[in-house]
Amino acid sequence: MTMLVALPVLLPLLAAGLSIVAGRSQVVQRVLGVSVLAAVATVAAVLLVLADGDGPLVLQVGGHAPPFGIVLVADRLAALLLLVSTVVMLAVLIFAIGQGITEGRPQIRSLPFHPMYLVLCSGVALAYLTGDLFNLFVAFEMMLTASYVLITQRTNAKRVQAGMTYVIVSLTSSMLFVTLIALVYAATGTVNLADLSVKMQELPSGVRTSLGLLAVVVFGIKSALVPLHFWLPDSYPTAPAPITAVFAGLLTKVGVYALVRTQTLVFDSASSWTPLLALALLTMLVGALGAIAQNDINRLLSFLLVSHIGYMLFGLALFTVAGLTGLILYVVHHIIVQTTLFLISGVVTRRTGTVSIRDMSGVATAYPLVAALFAVPALSLAGIPPFSGFVAKVTLLQAGAQVATPMAYVVTACAVLTSLLTLYAMGKVWVGAFWGRTREPFPDPDPSDQVTVGTAATSWPMLLSAGGLVAAGVAIAVLAGPLSGVGERAAVDLLDGGPYRVAVLGAGGVR
Repeated sequence: MTMLVALPVLLPLLAAGLSIVAGRSQVVQRVLGVSVLAAVATVAAVLLVLADGDGPLVLQVGGHAPPFGIVLVADRLAALLLLVSTVVMLAVLIFAIGQGITEGRPQIRSLPFHPMYLVLCSGVALAYLTGDLFNLFVAFEMMLTASYVLITQRTNAKRVQAGMTYVIVSLTSSMLFVTLIALVYAATGTVNLADLSVKMQELPSGVRTSLGLLAVVVFGIKSALVPLHFWLPDSYPTAPAPITAVFAGLLTKVGVYALVRTQTLVFDSASSWTPLLALALLTMLVGALGAIAQNDINRLLSFLLVSHIGYMLFGLALFTVAGLTGLILYVVHHIIVQTTLFLISGVVTRRTGTVSIRDMSGVATAYPLVAALFAVPALSLAGIPPFSGFVAKVTLLQAGAQVATPMAYVVTACAVLTSLLTLYAMGKVWVGAFWGRTREPFPDPDPSDQVTVGTAATSWPMLLSAGGLVAAGVAIAVLAGPLSGVGERAAVDLLDGGPYRVAVLGAGGVR
């Protein structure tokens, strides 16, 4: 069964190659992409059941024993996030097919969308499953390469400029990541995460803290933590709606996952970390206040994305089982809800012909189904009961109260305030875009580019995929009990680290 661990990485890569061979056969590329992602989702579900029941599954690639060989590890956290992420990627692919951005313009012979999207999916899977720092770097570079191609689909000057900002910031983060790997290897002689969890404790506390801070900077850039968030609101809103949605829903969460994995397993703080709590507070407030100031619906959602990364950092900074449980629930909730909001934003801008909240007006009257699909994830993001955001936020607030330090109380209060600010921002969108009298759609400035704005009707795959994600968000709230149980067991494993080390190194490799 350990061979299953490799399939989420290998299947999309093989499918990407076949998609290139398929050339301009749109039907083959569509069927291939949807089928492979459905298969990966099935494999992820099996991995989650096995990891939750029997412990982490480990695959030694090439037969070389850790810590020297490449190792893939599927524990509860990795399998859970892989399952949720694959479901979201499948829904976004169906949405993109319905919107028409997967087909090239008539004058373009190559169709890079499907191959690059599958490479992105493989990179996400590798980031979750890899058991060493170097292959985590490889996973991020796979995502960077694919995402640059995707973010500049239907190229214009604005998208190229945004793509350059995205790439420059990502490459800076990559250089810092390589520096981190070099320093860690020089200090410990290994990059295997399980082996590092043992050898890192032998280093002087100052060296360990310095490396831990560098890891926060590296993954903080990728996660868009304040003050390292400046690139995100300028990069994501310019991409086609499905690309923006998958970036917002997944890529920042992969950064959060890397931060969680390294800070709990490798650097292993024994108590709440005040600098991280301060960063969480700053990220919540700056993102929420930035969202309120926006008139562009996509920029507003981008700033809210930054703000709610702060909730995840809050759960990590507490370094308790309750805090990490809340973090896991929040990541699962946010992947689905944030993706859904960006997809619905794409539907709204496609129908109204504008991204300006002030200029939309009356969407609820003209398109009540679209309004309903927006309202549910918007209320969930704001933490209104009984939706999934409420469940995740209550868990985090309880964890903050249990720690009972002054800083934890301050950040807990800030989390409540941020929820109110989020509700205000969502209310601003509702009143400006969905309420009021219906307006005629603005003319499409580029009829050949049915991506950012336009007047084309919404196809049924777009509504089906968005509706499916809304239903998935509701299912999280309905299944909050079992999901909380999995999250709590994963949190215990993260803080303990023993099951992960034993699974990778064996009982004899753990000292």
